Amino acid sequence: MKRFKYGWILLLGFFVSATPIAGIAAEKSDDACIKCHSQVSPGRVADWRVSKHSKEDVGCATCHGEEHTTAEDCKLAVMPDEKVCAECHEDQFNQFVKGKHNLGWASMMAMPVTHLEPDELIEGGKGCGGCHNMGVKTEAQKKAQMKLGYRYQNNSCDECHTRHAFSKKEALNPRACQQCHMGFDHPQWEMWSSSKHGTRTLVKEVGDLPKEASAPKCQTCHMSDGTHNNHTAWGFLGVRLPLPEAPQWKQDRVTILKALSVLNPETGKPTALLETVKKLDMVRLTQESWQVQRDKMVKICAQCHSKTYALKQLEMGDEMLRKSDRLMAQAIEIVAGLYKDGIIRKPESYPFNYPNLLFFMRTGGGDLNKLSHIDQILLKMYLKHRMRTFQGSFHINPDYAYWYGWAAMVEDLGKIQETAKLMRDAHVKGK
Repeated sequence: MKRFKYGWILLLGFFVSATPIAGIAAEKSDDACIKCHSQVSPGRVADWRVSKHSKEDVGCATCHGEEHTTAEDCKLAVMPDEKVCAECHEDQFNQFVKGKHNLGWASMMAMPVTHLEPDELIEGGKGCGGCHNMGVKTEAQKKAQMKLGYRYQNNSCDECHTRHAFSKKEALNPRACQQCHMGFDHPQWEMWSSSKHGTRTLVKEVGDLPKEASAPKCQTCHMSDGTHNNHTAWGFLGVRLPLPEAPQWKQDRVTILKALSVLNPETGKPTALLETVKKLDMVRLTQESWQVQRDKMVKICAQCHSKTYALKQLEMGDEMLRKSDRLMAQAIEIVAGLYKDGIIRKPESYPFNYPNLLFFMRTGGGDLNKLSHIDQILLKMYLKHRMRTFQGSFHINPDYAYWYGWAAMVEDLGKIQETAKLMRDAHVKGK
């Protein structure tokens, strides 16, 4: 209802102001915008014309203000943030700020590798920033990013409801998820679209399944009932706190947390990064919070399947995560031994003399400290193949769970074992 408040404000302005705007009377301010931008950026105008906003008298000035009136003062145009959207869409905004999408920008900035990458791959619509620019920012965060020279977009809502159409139908289409949820470390689009769930959805789109047929899409499972508060039980890292009760899995998880710099490899105690992980909601911190998300997913699955079947499938996913952690921990321990014995020199950027999974494919700082070949294998094993193993399992995708995931992890471990042996032999001979 708040959009009508803006309408009355604009209407009042029309009556009290006699100042021309770009040669057109004040009561024609939106018309002036449309006339100019039909030439400068016609696609934006076309999108707005087909939007619900245009039918509800939500015009240019409502979101962009009235200060920008000529080509020379274009910087005076307000670039609306999520709080402007919240004026009308309060429920959706409140849900969004509690969801994981709201933490996209903050989680990227918390990664040490972010600040080592080329700015062109971080800013705007390219590289990490192309997806991780989501998140409501404080004024302090906005000033900090401006100081750094980053040019992240100012609004998260239009990642899914692309401006200026802001279409609900677009955001409900799984293709709206494709740009971000695909590729190297999280190919959820590829997993879903080539799974039975995705196949049925795409077949249904072309009319080869009746409208009543079940065909779950991304939003069905992860944004059920239109909620903007999205979470998963295991989280992006596939890590849960407290640690598992099973002794071997617990030890494997400790090893992985050391390689993530969440635990100090020398003392085993938590580092300052643990608090960052908690703030960014990257893991479920209690068994109870994990169970809440698992119960939600079982309820969603039970719309099509029996509860027993749904539970069994999810438990199999848990088991594949446990087994992939066993492979991962073995690989980390082998590489950690090379660091300990001085066969690999610690990169300058690393906080500990221990393999670090947060530096992705970057050099460790300086030409003489490039990551070793065995480090690169380890990073790919974690970021690419472990992700495919457990995410492919939960998305019920045969090839991603096995060939692109589990089988690739087994191959990685074999390469690491053989490479470590060669490195040790060469080290002995070089003495």
